[in-house]
Amino acid sequence: MIRAGRHDLVRTLADLAAQQGLGIDRYSRLKPYEAEGFPAPVSSEGARTKLYDGEQVDAYLLGRPVLPLPEVEDDEDLLDRRESAAELGISPETWKKYKSDPILTAARTEVGGVEHWPRGAVRRYRDSRPGRSAAATAGGRPKRTGDQVPRDQVPAFTAELLDADPAVSAATVTAELGVHRDTAQDALTRLRADRIADHVEAHPGLTPAEAAAQLGYPAGQARRATGRAEVLLRARHIGPYLAGVAAALHSAGWTTKEAAPDIQLPGDDRVVAALILDGDQAPAPALVWDERYGWRTAPSRRHPITKGAALPSEGEGVRYLAEGIAPPPGVVVAALTTPDR
Repeated sequence: MIRAGRHDLVRTLADLAAQQGLGIDRYSRLKPYEAEGFPAPVSSEGARTKLYDGEQVDAYLLGRPVLPLPEVEDDEDLLDRRESAAELGISPETWKKYKSDPILTAARTEVGGVEHWPRGAVRRYRDSRPGRSAAATAGGRPKRTGDQVPRDQVPAFTAELLDADPAVSAATVTAELGVHRDTAQDALTRLRADRIADHVEAHPGLTPAEAAAQLGYPAGQARRATGRAEVLLRARHIGPYLAGVAAALHSAGWTTKEAAPDIQLPGDDRVVAALILDGDQAPAPALVWDERYGWRTAPSRRHPITKGAALPSEGEGVRYLAEGIAPPPGVVVAALTTPDR
């Protein structure tokens, strides 16, 4: 996390590379930040974008003692999505639904191209969550609220139902919240998949099916969630690579900020990511990565990922880049600058 009052000191890997007079590609290959004694990132473990405290880095590079960061929690500490989710006891995937609440959107800030929220705002949201007091009824479940539950709050209420009963059915969620059965089923599938993936990461020897069983999810109800969890785990595994490509594109000047790619799971059966190239000299409007074939250009910034499972044909702004599923970031950059043959 970024401790209170230190957000102006935060540096990205690109900042550290520039400080050492290196390009981001070379810096990422050399990995001086993995040397013994180099300050640990202030970003959360597993974060796609690594952030560092500049004061600590400067001390290390000058051979001076690296002073520890404050340990006392402060309401002004800045938490990324993983840390905010941990503060609420939910998964990072579920946090995506929670963060649209007005309390959190008003407090959101961006540091190093990464979204953060003050600890105090996260706690205020936690204490004012709809259904928080109602959760004490019916053995921890939120009381039936008919159709008064806004769609963006359905995951939060469903999470409380799942906490109370791992075997809760879509029919029960529908009855409790007054939502359409498809909405209830989708919320349950996503929540279970997130938690299964979290459990597998915490216990690497487990399969998603075994993790689902340990979490108390009946096999019949968790089949879709188990399949989505397998895809979600692949998405998490490829995340650092995609972030590396994003950093290389930013270093090349083709994106105005170093932002993590938008990863999607179309149909819950494959991993796809999009990178918007908004720099003035960008060679294409956007890039799309698909785990089936790797990188391609996209003609639209607004809708870079096409619907359906069919691969788009080359032409009209679509060009497949490099070879292999995960070519090095430098190869992707070079392929973008190579004219069509």
